[in-house]
Amino acid sequence: MKTYLTVFQMIISTLLIIIILLQSKGSGLSTVFGGEGGFYRSRRGVEKLFVYFTVILAVLFFVVSILQFLI
Repeated sequence: MKTYLTVFQMIISTLLIIIILLQSKGSGLSTVFGGEGGFYRSRRGVEKLFVYFTVILAVLFFVVSILQFLI
């Protein structure tokens, strides 16, 4: 069982890295530290889909990590 979880976690982490690299570059952390953010816009289309997939994959990664610890 632990082997399956390890393989599943490796697949999730690879997909998570790919999805993060495919996301468009924004203002990043510059707005957090007082930089000008420009204007706010809503995410649409593929960008919105990438955000959803990123959140889902991150939650799955967290859950599988906890399961590996408990088993």
